[in-house]
Amino acid sequence: MADAKVIPFDDDRSRGSRGAGSRRRGGPAESAPVGEGPVGDVQPLPVRGAAAQDPAPGPDESPAPRSAVGDGGGGDQDGGLERRLAAGLSFLRRRLTGDYEVDDFGYDAELTDQVLMSLLRPMYEKYFRVEVKGVENIPAEGGALIVANHSGTLPLDGLMMQVAVHDHHPADRHLRLLAADLVFVLPVVNELARKLGHTLACAEDAERLLAQGELVGVMPEGFKGIGKPFGERYKLQRFGRGGFVSTALRQGAPIVPCSIVGAEEIYPMIGNSKTLARLLGFPYFPLTPTFPWLGPLGAVPLPTKWTIQFGEPIPTDGYAPEAAEDPVLMFNLTDQVREQIQHTLYKLLVQRRSVFF
Repeated sequence: MADAKVIPFDDDRSRGSRGAGSRRRGGPAESAPVGEGPVGDVQPLPVRGAAAQDPAPGPDESPAPRSAVGDGGGGDQDGGLERRLAAGLSFLRRRLTGDYEVDDFGYDAELTDQVLMSLLRPMYEKYFRVEVKGVENIPAEGGALIVANHSGTLPLDGLMMQVAVHDHHPADRHLRLLAADLVFVLPVVNELARKLGHTLACAEDAERLLAQGELVGVMPEGFKGIGKPFGERYKLQRFGRGGFVSTALRQGAPIVPCSIVGAEEIYPMIGNSKTLARLLGFPYFPLTPTFPWLGPLGAVPLPTKWTIQFGEPIPTDGYAPEAAEDPVLMFNLTDQVREQIQHTLYKLLVQRRSVFF
């Protein structure tokens, strides 16, 4: 594997044009508007029989048993089971025949909603017991850039932030994360990341998503944040050269600061084997109290208690178009976002009762 590298967020180089709109897998080559929902939505099965039209029973009559299908006597539970079974079979049929859509970045909305989020949700709800605050600060529509701290040795914080937006935002919005190129060269991980809507952390892709009205998530600390020693936990690293601010200014998209507490302790990184990192092509090779000493068991994250707080958005639509090229403005806005995230982290840490409870 080639040495991992991070393409600078403000690298505007072209990586080849993509066709506009969505594309259907397995079907004729045709395009649809980006953001259009998956085709073949399952409709509820029609209620059979005349149970819904029966008159109310008289004083000397007993209510007739309700049945969703025929007279089987299973009631609403049987009807709900049948609808779920029909939905599942319909989903499998569409996957097998290729009758589903992905957008130009590989995002599969149907697979994400029905499968991938269901796999992540138990870790989110039961293992890390994530508490979400300030989700109402995320705009209900239009493009916005969510900027968060990064930590934890493995990028589970980005996935948990994605579940938080997906499950708690009142407008049912989806978060599209920007990831380092290492994600897209790892087998299996590459495909799953694309299906979840992740794309390369570069200005070109970020601007396209914002222009389409998407929520875009970025963690400017990159490997410096996720791979920092445990002794530097909750101390934000450098936010690069402010490329994310320039992107937001070009699109007039608000910047929403996000602070995540709890991820720092899932893999306490007490050392870094640089030799193994070079051999494997990784930016670092973590040594924790359990990994690699306990083998695969050492890769299980500690069950810490998480809090994710979204701050008040910082508007950028009031600046002139040429403001995106002003280095002083970019520095000031970058520093403002970083300070807001750091201040919220300290505030959440003071309020936290325990790492695990």
